[in-house]
Amino acid sequence: MDEFDDDSFNDVLGSMEMPTAPKQPKVQEPPAATVVASSNSNPSSTTAPAAKPASNPHSVLVHSKQRGNPILKSILTVPLEFRDDIIPDYVVGRTSCVLYLSLKYHNLNPDYICQRLKALGKMYELRVLLVQVDTPEPHNALKSLTRISLLADLTMMLAWNAEEAGKIIETYKQFEKRPPDLIMERVESNPHQKLVAALTNIKPVNKTDAVTLLQTFGNLGNIIIASEERLSQVMGLGPRKAKKLYKTLQEPFLSK
Repeated sequence: MDEFDDDSFNDVLGSMEMPTAPKQPKVQEPPAATVVASSNSNPSSTTAPAAKPASNPHSVLVHSKQRGNPILKSILTVPLEFRDDIIPDYVVGRTSCVLYLSLKYHNLNPDYICQRLKALGKMYELRVLLVQVDTPEPHNALKSLTRISLLADLTMMLAWNAEEAGKIIETYKQFEKRPPDLIMERVESNPHQKLVAALTNIKPVNKTDAVTLLQTFGNLGNIIIASEERLSQVMGLGPRKAKKLYKTLQEPFLSK
């Protein structure tokens, strides 16, 4: 794989308008031109008239230039609406968009993604760079794209085939209005479940072991004062787990 020239990347990135904190929940910049910017328009343009809303709010807006992309065959559970009046390749929410990039194409045209980002400007709050890894040695290219993603406030997602790439786009749309606690760790409120969760934090104790320990000893206090030999006699625990459990329970909770 060819090495990418750091200076050329720095020059292009330095001329880009990056989102500034705090981020504003907006889709596009206010209208400032009468011509819709596109991926092949003047790279210096960063504003464009707002795209019309989708005729179906459940649709993924797809730029017309993406027609024929094999990843579209994997988007089955949400409808697609092809449009010419959007800058990104895919719009998956009111404030979310996706730019698609094949590593093979990136190797041939390393400045392409920077030009696309210049055209995108400060539009959209969540900006996903969906990279399809379709080269045998992707490491150098991914390193450069990671740096671009950090500087341009992009979330980089990797897919190893067209099907995975399509499913990523589909999932972003499906979860557009889902609450964040859907993927957050659930904190147990039941005292017994809290004890089970605490014991399973000690590797290699699993949930079955934790339940068996509580059933055998009755409470956490009795487990703590039990000898290593006694712990090893618990059904399913064995010497190895008992040794690790005993050692962990005997460690001081506060370090000096």
